[in-house]
Amino acid sequence: MHRPAAPARLRAADVAGWLLKSARPPPALDAGWLPGTARELARCVRRSYRLDLVAAGQPVLLWVSGRVTPGVHAVGRVTGPVGETADGPVVPVRLLRLDAPVGRAELRADPEFADAEVLRMPAGSNPSWLSAAQLSAVLDRIAPGQLGRWLP
Repeated sequence: MHRPAAPARLRAADVAGWLLKSARPPPALDAGWLPGTARELARCVRRSYRLDLVAAGQPVLLWVSGRVTPGVHAVGRVTGPVGETADGPVVPVRLLRLDAPVGRAELRADPEFADAEVLRMPAGSNPSWLSAAQLSAVLDRIAPGQLGRWLP
């Protein structure tokens, strides 16, 4: 299936959710972070015009890169405006760690997710963005009972 190219410059209407990348899995981000529990975190992001599009309440996914269980490890929401630290900008989020990650290989095989920015340009911008179809492709793979704890 041919899909139109991603917009040269994102608009708020293009973004159904954000994907924050991490080289470290959830237990390395917070030693006590168990599956099925939530954490409030401030995730470092790259300074770009995209940060003007980030708003409280938007869906956000934690994508763990690398060779060991790459994919979506947590789902949540942006909890406030982008902040600034000595190390650069951060996005405040509340994330629910999934019981089992949604794997990169499984998502790559999904025609709705296969063209996601995180797969096309793994070293690209952080945050990365997701279309409505891409976000649904992930959420559809999460057990309904677990997802219910995430949805408002």
